[in-house]
Amino acid sequence: MVDYELLSRQVQELASEDPWFLPLMANVSALLYETLPDLNWAGFYLLHKGQLVLGPFQGKPACIHIAPGKGVCGTALTEDRTLRVDDVHLFPGHIACDSASNAEIVVPLHRDGQAVAVLDLDSPTLHRFTARDQEGLEKTVLILEQMIHYE
Repeated sequence: MVDYELLSRQVQELASEDPWFLPLMANVSALLYETLPDLNWAGFYLLHKGQLVLGPFQGKPACIHIAPGKGVCGTALTEDRTLRVDDVHLFPGHIACDSASNAEIVVPLHRDGQAVAVLDLDSPTLHRFTARDQEGLEKTVLILEQMIHYE
């Protein structure tokens, strides 16, 4: 079972060392990939010029551009809410960057009240993500929102 309190402290420590988005997102994606069991991808997409663009991640090569409203990531961004999808193959408009992914959770990150990025985690296991995972990941994102610097 993942200790999300410990994970939160680790994210705070990483952000304290360097809050610039690039190394912070790189280290957080590595931390999540190594800490959460049964993942095949963990990373970020950042809003840039009107679309989500691949950011720091761990896992296989991924889709580079995702339009708002498309796939789980684009829908989470547009609807500005966490999406926990038990079976991505049943999600309308799912974008299959890795055919091995079966479940996904996406949490929007905000800056000045606007969604500017998403945290995306994929798993090869159906129904992988729980309400407890969602709560823990939303707390992780809240820490990032409070500490991250984009300049």
